Amino acid sequence: MEHSNTLLRLKKRLESNVGKAIADYNMIEDGDTVLVCVSGGKDSYTLLSVLMALRERAPVDFRLIAMNLDQKQPGFPTDVLPRHLAKIGVEYRIVEQDTYTVVKSKIPEGKTTCSLCSRLRRGVIYRTAREVGANKIALGHHRDDIVHTLFLNLLFGGQLKAMPPKLVTDDGAHVVIRPLAYCGEKDIARFARGMAYPIIPCNLCGSQDNLQRQKIREMMADWDHRFPGRTESVFSALQKIVPSHLADRRLFDFQGLRPGSDLAAMDGGDSVFDSPPLSEAWAAPGTVPLAALRS
Repeated sequence: MEHSNTLLRLKKRLESNVGKAIADYNMIEDGDTVLVCVSGGKDSYTLLSVLMALRERAPVDFRLIAMNLDQKQPGFPTDVLPRHLAKIGVEYRIVEQDTYTVVKSKIPEGKTTCSLCSRLRRGVIYRTAREVGANKIALGHHRDDIVHTLFLNLLFGGQLKAMPPKLVTDDGAHVVIRPLAYCGEKDIARFARGMAYPIIPCNLCGSQDNLQRQKIREMMADWDHRFPGRTESVFSALQKIVPSHLADRRLFDFQGLRPGSDLAAMDGGDSVFDSPPLSEAWAAPGTVPLAALRS
């Protein structure tokens, strides 16, 4: 298949970003078996493609197994993924589990189904990982997903929490990795279009208009349109946490903070939110009184 120079450059950028994320968080090690969850969407197709490319030149040896969960949604094209996965020559497993009926029977009409659906999927994925001997589970969440989750938890859940690039499952049996953590959704979408992947839409929840996550997506899209680079900036902030300038007593000993103590030497000091011109002017002789600045 012939690819344009633009697509090849985009492929190289995605591979570079994924390689950096894997190295930064030590996501994949020698001898790992990685179960790659493939839904039929642009993100998981891209994830699998990039991991296959990196495996060819990686300094470590690891095994890839693609997995798709057939949730028995009405009209789901069961032939698409097996044909694609066989064509690209990757080891794969199709798992059939009727989670669709369970979700529809438990969730009232008009209510969002994502929470229950994701819990059921997670259980099947963990079970499959055990069956195939996978110690790592790769998911297709990208940088935008991580930022959106931060605001979802912040605005609707009252928590300063996002999606980590790497975590251990609740049962301690597997490590979940998100190799696309440094990749933007726009790049992934362009790459998927260029590769002409056979995209399968999620008809179970993807069309629901009242999803809180969709509201966050719209908010961030508006921010990025008016102030380009906001998503990248927020993601960068997630990697530069300053516990002394938040309010969580579990992360920083505010009660033990005293003048002259080791804790007093905080990252950023007490002028962390001052703009440089204001802080410099205030320290100089003959500065304007603060009251005058407010008037």
